[in-house]
Amino acid sequence: MTTILDAVEVPTPKRPWNKKRQTFIRSAILMSISLVFSWLLSSTTELGGVLGFYLGLAVCLPVVVLIESIRHGRNVAIDRVASSVILAMFGVVVIPWISIVTTVYQKGSKAFYWGYLTTDMRFTASGESLEFGGALHAIVGTLVMVLIASLISVPLGITAAIYIVEIKGRFASSVRFFTQAMSGVPSIVAGLFIYSTICIFFGGFSAWAGALAYTILMLPTVARTSEEVLKLVPDELRAASYALGASQARTVFQVVLPTIATGLVTSAILGIARVAGETAPLLLTASYFVATSRNLNEPIASLPIYIFSNLGLGDANATTRAWGGSLVLLIVVFVLFSVARGLSARLSRK
Repeated sequence: MTTILDAVEVPTPKRPWNKKRQTFIRSAILMSISLVFSWLLSSTTELGGVLGFYLGLAVCLPVVVLIESIRHGRNVAIDRVASSVILAMFGVVVIPWISIVTTVYQKGSKAFYWGYLTTDMRFTASGESLEFGGALHAIVGTLVMVLIASLISVPLGITAAIYIVEIKGRFASSVRFFTQAMSGVPSIVAGLFIYSTICIFFGGFSAWAGALAYTILMLPTVARTSEEVLKLVPDELRAASYALGASQARTVFQVVLPTIATGLVTSAILGIARVAGETAPLLLTASYFVATSRNLNEPIASLPIYIFSNLGLGDANATTRAWGGSLVLLIVVFVLFSVARGLSARLSRK
C-alpha cells in the first residue's frame, strides 16, 4: 500500500525585528511632531540656538512617544519611551564630538598649504604669512616621544597585569594599589618629577625626558586596561592548558595572551590617547624647538607645545597655526588608532 503525502507549503518565517513601513511612517510622524513642539519651545522661551533646540527635542520626543504609545499598553509604552530616551542621549554624546571636529577642521584647514606638513618653523616666525612654515618638527617630535613611551609602558603595563592576574604574587595587591594611585597623578606633577630627577641632573630638556613623562602617564592606563582584559579569559581555558601538561609560562604566552591580543592592542590605544595631547609635562621636560630634530638628548618640538606657543602669541596667523596644529594632532591620533584597529582585526582573525 502506497501512501501519498500532499506537499505542504511551509510558510516563510517572519522577522519581527525588521522594521516595517508602517513603523517607519509612525516614527517619522512622531519625530516631525516633536520637532514642531521643540521649535515652539525654543521660540517662546530662553532656549536659543542649536543646543536649545536640541534640548527641547530631547524633552518633547519622549513625551510625544508616551502619549502615542500609551494606548498600546504599559509594556509597549515603556519600551518606546526608553528607546526615544536612548536616542536622545546618543545625540548628547555625538553632538559635542561633531562640533569639536567641525570647528577644528574649519579653523585649522586655513593653515594648510602644500608645504605645511613637510616644512618646519626654522626660518619662519609664527606671525608671518601662512604660506610659509609648517608643523613637520612638531609631528616628528610627537611621534618620537609617543613611540618611546609606548615601547616602555606597553610591555611594563602588560607585565604588571600578568603579575596581578596570572601569577598573583605576594606583592600583587601592592602593584595594583600603586597602579591605581599613579592613574590619579596630575600630568604636570609627572612633568615636575621628571624635571627634578632627570632634567636637572642629566643635561636639561630632552626628548628622553618628555618620553619618560609620557611613560608615567601612560603606564597606569595600559596596566589597568590589560588587567581587566585578562580577567575576561575563562578559567576553563587555563585549566585545559594545564591538563595538557603546559607550564604556567607557556599557558600565559601561548594561550592567554593570544586570546586577548585585540584587547591588549586596545589598551595600547587608550594609553596613547591618554598622553598624545598632554602639554603640561612637556613644558617641564622636552621644552620646544623650532626645527625638525631627531636628537633624543636635546629639546624637541611637539604638537601640544606647538599649539600652546602659537596660541599664546595672540596674532591672527599664529592662532590659525594653532588651529592647524590641533587638526594635525587629531589626524595623527586617528591614523594611529586606525593602524592599531587594523592590527587588532588581523590578530582576531588569527
